[in-house]
Amino acid sequence: MKFSEIKDMTQVELAAKSRDLRQEMFNLRLQQASAQLEKPARLHTLRRDIARLETRVSQLRNKTA
Repeated sequence: MKFSEIKDMTQVELAAKSRDLRQEMFNLRLQQASAQLEKPARLHTLRRDIARLETRVSQLRNKTA
């Protein structure tokens, strides 16, 4: 996910997307613990996507404050 895609989202959309990505990260961690993870690089990209979302949320929060 690119930051340009995130930039156009509302705070509600960002929160929903973040929740979905965190749920996916949880599921991948469970797969990793049971040695069933097929794409370990997906964990890395998820972490970065979540960080991008959180950065945008904080930007919006600071903008309104």
